[in-house]
Amino acid sequence: MLTLHTAGHLVAGAGSEPVPDGAVLVEGDRIARVGPYEDLAASHPHARVRRWPGVLTPGLLVRGADGLLERTYYPDDPYETAELGTGPITGEAALAALGMTEARWGHSARRGTQKLLARGVTALTGRFTIPAVRTAVVRSGLVVLAPAGPADGAGASLDPFAGREEAGQAFHGVLEPGAPARFAVFAVTDPGALLAEGATTCVATVIGGRLLHRRR
Repeated sequence: MLTLHTAGHLVAGAGSEPVPDGAVLVEGDRIARVGPYEDLAASHPHARVRRWPGVLTPGLLVRGADGLLERTYYPDDPYETAELGTGPITGEAALAALGMTEARWGHSARRGTQKLLARGVTALTGRFTIPAVRTAVVRSGLVVLAPAGPADGAGASLDPFAGREEAGQAFHGVLEPGAPARFAVFAVTDPGALLAEGATTCVATVIGGRLLHRRR
């Protein structure tokens, strides 16, 4: 099935000029075409159309995700938040006090991957040593890449735009025909607002042509 994803602006990759009312035509797990919505809609009138507010970009990359998923605990809302709060828990002493088990790490990692998808993340790096965490990452659909080096992911954040000088530094890949259909949409007025407003503005995340996150 052909699906046409369109937004107010499309940025195909780092350094690319934004395309007003741009669109990505997806066939299966691949991108078939990229360009102005009117052109793609006219040439593929039977494609299913998904209209999104804001800016459509390549999916985002988080480096050092093992720190976010194996050394950070995400309380189970609403069952644990009254006792533990809603924020992530880090630090050896705090984690030791929780009496973490492999199963509990796995449940936390599933919540963590959901937070990443909700921020437009489609790929991550990390050395995952806890089997339940590895399973959660694989099942999430996120693409796992090898770390770039020992310092890869220093200061990792759930928001891939954090600490960046420009939004394109957080992009993973380029939106072009034949490329994997991995992209995200952010509800911001224009590409220049991505850094200021951050990845929590994400309204949709697509990996392998599948809509894995949609803000409700």
